[in-house]
Order: sequence, then structure tokens, then C-alpha cells
Amino acid sequence: MSETTSITPTRPYMVRALYQWIEDNALTPYLMVDATADNVQIPTEHVQDGRIVLNIASRATGNMSMENDYIHFSARFGGVSQEIWVPLTAVMGIYAKENSQGMFFDPKEYDNYVPEDDDASIASKKSATAPKPKRDNKAGLKVLK
Repeated sequence: MSETTSITPTRPYMVRALYQWIEDNALTPYLMVDATADNVQIPTEHVQDGRIVLNIASRATGNMSMENDYIHFSARFGGVSQEIWVPLTAVMGIYAKENSQGMFFDPKEYDNYVPEDDDASIASKKSATAPKPKRDNKAGLKVLK
């Protein structure tokens, strides 16, 4: 059988691990994102040179979710709450603001990656992870101190 399997990219696992390490050491995790990548939902007014750096500290975000495909959270920009969606393919690096320790990723890591899902599973993942429209329901927002 000449069927090839694709190894899962390390990026989502490394992002979660470094995020936890940075937070555990009372540092501020910054996420550098390729703002030109597909399916990125970010405040475009803060993009510089095709990139945006996001403060993803637990005290600066709400409802953070780091999955294998997307990072999703809400954050305030200029006092306005926004839903942020970043596909892991758009994550360029994660590092601590205070000492720049972290990791930057190989931009070609996902070039040959093909998820081993059937069509039904792919369709359900797309609907579950695709950026959601903004709602005025404030019940899900938390005040972080």
C-alpha cells in the first residue's frame, strides 16, 4: 500500500506549551500573526508590514480557546470588544514581551500537511471553527482584573 500519512504539525502544541510557560512565569505572551493569511479575523487597523502582534495574556483576553486549527478569544482594542480568530497556519511565533523568549515557526510547516479526516468530519470542523459573526450578547464577556 503506497498510502502516505501526514504527521500532525507541532505548531499548535508548541504554542499551547509556550503560552502556559510564559503565563506560569508571570510574563506577557505575545502572538505574532501573519495578517495576510486566509481566515484571519483581527483588527486590521493595527496591522504593520502584513503582521500583527497580539497580547494574549489571560488578563487581556476573554474566552480563550486554543485548538489544533484556530486560536479564538475576545479582546478590547480602543475600548471596543472584538472577536479574534487566528488559524494556526497564520501564527508566526509566540514569545514573552519582557524577555523575548519564545519560538518562531517554520512558515512551510503546513505546506504538505493533509489532515486525515473524512469529508463529513472536515465539514463539521469548518462550521465549528470558522469565524463567528459578532453578536451584541454581552453575557459571554468577563471582566478580568
